[in-house]
Amino acid sequence: MTFPVVGMVGGGQLARMTHEAGIPLGIRFKLLSDTPQDSAAQVVNDVVIGDYRDLDTLRDFARGCDVITFDHEHVPTEHLKALLADGVAVRPGPEALVHAQDKGVMRAKLDAIGIPCPRHRIVSDPEDVAAFAAELAADGPSAPPGADGRPADGFPVVLKTVRGGYDGKGVWVVDSAAEAAEPFRAGVPVLAEEKVDFARELAANVVRSPHGQAVAYPVVESRQVNGVCDTVIAPAPDLDGALALQAEEMALTIAKELGVVGHLAVELFQTRDGRILVNELAMRPHNSGHWTQDGAMTSQFANHVRAVLDLPLGDPRPRAPWTAMVNVLGGDFPDMYSAYLHCMARDPQLKIHMYGKDVKPGRKVGHVNTYGDDLGDVLERARHAAGYLRGTITE
Repeated sequence: MTFPVVGMVGGGQLARMTHEAGIPLGIRFKLLSDTPQDSAAQVVNDVVIGDYRDLDTLRDFARGCDVITFDHEHVPTEHLKALLADGVAVRPGPEALVHAQDKGVMRAKLDAIGIPCPRHRIVSDPEDVAAFAAELAADGPSAPPGADGRPADGFPVVLKTVRGGYDGKGVWVVDSAAEAAEPFRAGVPVLAEEKVDFARELAANVVRSPHGQAVAYPVVESRQVNGVCDTVIAPAPDLDGALALQAEEMALTIAKELGVVGHLAVELFQTRDGRILVNELAMRPHNSGHWTQDGAMTSQFANHVRAVLDLPLGDPRPRAPWTAMVNVLGGDFPDMYSAYLHCMARDPQLKIHMYGKDVKPGRKVGHVNTYGDDLGDVLERARHAAGYLRGTITE
């Protein structure tokens, strides 16, 4: 066998779907998973159970791998630098990945390369939060006067722990200094940001290879419920062509300037006055790109595999005018398999992707993709299927 071995750190659904994308190419996968029950550990043959925070475990795991990549950004930066020093190919490398691990580092770098972001700074305590809010009030709204409705004291303010947050965790919206104590209890630096008056959230997904080839997927609209991605529409409806091009160019610039190898998701705010601001970065396959499994010529997962192996990247163009992805969240109806009969009979074009997870209320356990020529029809089909699988729709 001469096919390479991709070592994936993290056993979640992103690893599961990346492994699936490598199967047609004969790419072998080795997985470092927390438990044998993790989503990817159920389907990958070569699984190591261990702690990604332990350097010796990482070094043992890397033996026999041609490249190391990730389904999350939590591996300590110093461990990744040690692997590089050992001669291990790590993609994305630690110098790039730190910008997805540390929001403070990310904001500083984006400022340096001229990428527009919400106003922000690192704060030290609740009193410093109040001082930051006062600075916002003194500077005036970043949108036209009155457009963001910001009170005279500058609140509300968004607070984020610089490391460890995801799906709304590690994020607080506070209306006063008195509400700002909790984020500091984590013992890590806290980033304060203005609360952007946005019309909607967008995402620009790009993939970049070691030799600098890059591709961009259409910019999508991402709709959140309680801080968790619920629906993604590709391409983003009614998005001005110039603004879509600006978002794609920004994502490609970020990937190049940060030295990203693999998939990069750039989460964006579209403001009510027609600007786009960078919210977050993710250097791995991303929920906003799940639509590409069935809606694009080459999925984000397949292109991530190609990129980390420095293979030519695949065509990112959509297969249909519209594709919708809706996440399937756990509810009070754990027997989702019995719902297949209805969902598949009702919509033979429906694509269901389940993660092998135990069903728990609010937990992402899968997603569905639909596509077609009519956006309203595509959205209705996806929402019906996700709701029926969850048990919130029964007919």
